[in-house]
Amino acid sequence: MPDISNKTLSGAICDVLCISDARQKATATRHLVSAWKDATLMLGNQPPPDRPGRPDRPLLRPPREVPRRRITQSAPGRIALLHAIAHIELNAVDLALDMASRFTKTQLPVDFYHDWLGVADDEARHFLMLSDRLADLDAAYGDLPAHDGLWQAADATKHDLLARLAIAPLVLEARGLDVTPTMIDRLKSVGDEETANALGIIMTDEITHVSVGKRWFDYMCGMDRLDPVSTWHSLVKRYFHGDLKPPFNIAARNAARFSAAFYGPLATREDLVASPKKRPNA
Repeated sequence: MPDISNKTLSGAICDVLCISDARQKATATRHLVSAWKDATLMLGNQPPPDRPGRPDRPLLRPPREVPRRRITQSAPGRIALLHAIAHIELNAVDLALDMASRFTKTQLPVDFYHDWLGVADDEARHFLMLSDRLADLDAAYGDLPAHDGLWQAADATKHDLLARLAIAPLVLEARGLDVTPTMIDRLKSVGDEETANALGIIMTDEITHVSVGKRWFDYMCGMDRLDPVSTWHSLVKRYFHGDLKPPFNIAARNAARFSAAFYGPLATREDLVASPKKRPNA
C-alpha cells in the first residue's frame, strides 16, 4: 500500500496508477478514495503516467485472439466472461483515476474530483468482487489473454477532457448498460446466480457512472458554449473507431440522463426503441 501522507491528490493518484499488481491497485484505490473523503489531501497538479502499471499477465492480444465468452453450465466459458469483465473493470479503475488527475490544470469544481474518485472506488470494488468470483471457479485474473482497446481509447483522448468524457463514459461504459442484462439472464439460465448477482451490482453502478460522465460533458459544453449533441457526435466520429450498435438499453440510458438524441443518429440501424429483452424477435 503506497504511503499517501504528505501527498497531494494528484501525486497519490500517480502512485496508485503505477502499481502493477492488479489486486493491490484496487485495494490502494479504495484506500486513496477514503483518504480523499476524509479531506486529508490537497489537489496538486502532478500529471499521471501515460500508461498505468499493469501485471505481466494477462498477455495482451488482438481482440480476435481473446477467448470467446460462451455462457454455459461448464466453467470455462463463464471463466472467460468473468476474466474479460475483470479486465474491463481494472481498465476502468485506471481510467477514472486518470480522469481525476490528468486535467487538474483545467478550472474544475471540487465535485468533479469527488465524482471520478467515487467512480474509481466503484470500479475497484467491482474488480475485487470479480476476482473473488474467479477464485470460486479455481481461476484468477491473468489466466487468459486480454486486449488493450480500452486504454488505447484513453491514450487517444489524453489531451482533451471533453473528448475523454465523450468516449470513456458515454460510449464505452454506456455499452455495458446495453449488453449486461442479456448476460445476467443467460447466467441465471445456467444456474450461476452468484455471477449474475455480481453483474447486477455492476450494472446498477454503471448507470451512475454514465450519469457522471454525462453531467460533466454537459458542464464542459456549457463552459465553452457548445451544443452538447452535435459536439458529442463530432467527438465520437473523430475518436471512436467502431460502430454504435443497437439494441440499446433505453431505460438504463434514460436513467443516466443520456437520451437517444445523442446516440440514435450515429447508430448502425434505426430499431432503437426497445431494450434487448423487449425488441421483436429477440
